[in-house]
Amino acid sequence: MPGKYYTRKTCRLCDSKHLIKVLSLTPTALCDEYLKRIQNQPVYPLDLFQCDVCQFVQIEYVVNSETIYGDYIYITTSSSGLSAHFASYANQVINKLQLQAGDKVVDIGSNDGTLLNYFQQNGFRVLGIEPCNKIAEQATTRGIETISTFFNFELAKKIKKEYGAADLITLNNVFANIDDLTDFTKGLEYLLAKNGVLVIESSYLLDMAKNMVFDFIYHEHLSYFSILPITHFFAKFELRLIRVEPVATKGGSLRYYFSRELSQHSIDQSVAIFTQIEIRENINADFFNRWMYKIEALKKSLIVELEKHKDKKIFAYGASATSTTLIYHFCLAKYIHCLLDDNPRKVGTYSPGIHIPVKQLNDVMLNEDSVVIILAWRFYEMIYEKLTNFGCTVIIPLPSIRVLTAIQPSKCV
Repeated sequence: MPGKYYTRKTCRLCDSKHLIKVLSLTPTALCDEYLKRIQNQPVYPLDLFQCDVCQFVQIEYVVNSETIYGDYIYITTSSSGLSAHFASYANQVINKLQLQAGDKVVDIGSNDGTLLNYFQQNGFRVLGIEPCNKIAEQATTRGIETISTFFNFELAKKIKKEYGAADLITLNNVFANIDDLTDFTKGLEYLLAKNGVLVIESSYLLDMAKNMVFDFIYHEHLSYFSILPITHFFAKFELRLIRVEPVATKGGSLRYYFSRELSQHSIDQSVAIFTQIEIRENINADFFNRWMYKIEALKKSLIVELEKHKDKKIFAYGASATSTTLIYHFCLAKYIHCLLDDNPRKVGTYSPGIHIPVKQLNDVMLNEDSVVIILAWRFYEMIYEKLTNFGCTVIIPLPSIRVLTAIQPSKCV
């Protein structure tokens, strides 16, 4: 890929050139590029395009993966509740697929090895693939063997030769970040054992719209999956969808189970059920127009609310990737004094592009003249607990605007 980015003009799944812009957000800097020292950062367009042939949805601007992941600072354990989610995930997959101790599990985009650790504790042989060198080294030090590189077909051949075929391949919030899905999926098919299963967990486009999770649109996420396009795509590799499960993470995700067409696995009824729901919902231009209308209505309402408090000191809780999309599209920069976050990797940094300082809660003084916007709104109850008794005004921007005072009991419904 020449330069730091390029503009993709073909569908990532079917190569069609018939792409239609269906949703346009404010251009942003790279969502998780928080800086220790302020410097200029480029902004990139943030628009969704839908393929008119297979209905797949993707963003147009593709930023070089080395630019995004070369000094990546996100780790699984920094995301609230994700470790417990992966513990449950491992147990569910083991039981549903009747996996046996000694089976080989490969996790692509394994990060700090949290998921693989739970499989390892159950007697499975594990291998992680993680492009960030520092995180991969830390995982290996913890006893989770991790190869530090990007997965592709060539790597799949090397892994299969050295380690053997995989009985289970997992990808969690990774598949949407891959540009060349054809080569990537060719590698998955090659590495998968005869009766192996591929499990992909990714944000689900229908749930993103239903739950107003538009802040999950950012440049790391190149693709926005739904059942019909992904099923047709995997069929090219003689892989079939055998199970679909809704998952609450990331504001609404799906867990897709794929196996070889001639494997011993039967197709669960969930595939037909969720496919019919998706057909009925009809993800088309009208679908995106309705979503965009709701986004813009919320933006206007939030600005009206913030204008009431413009003479107060306004803080924003959550220095994450999603915060970048919210700050840019909702035009929040001029209101926010500083960002608050619990992640020590983020404290002391400056937000992408706009360079709002990030502090921890103990470093600021909150009182009845303070306002806190909870940008990490999916975790508002947990954050609200931290703010109780400060007497500050709390604004939760999504999925609908709520204004609270932080002196009431923690269940702020």
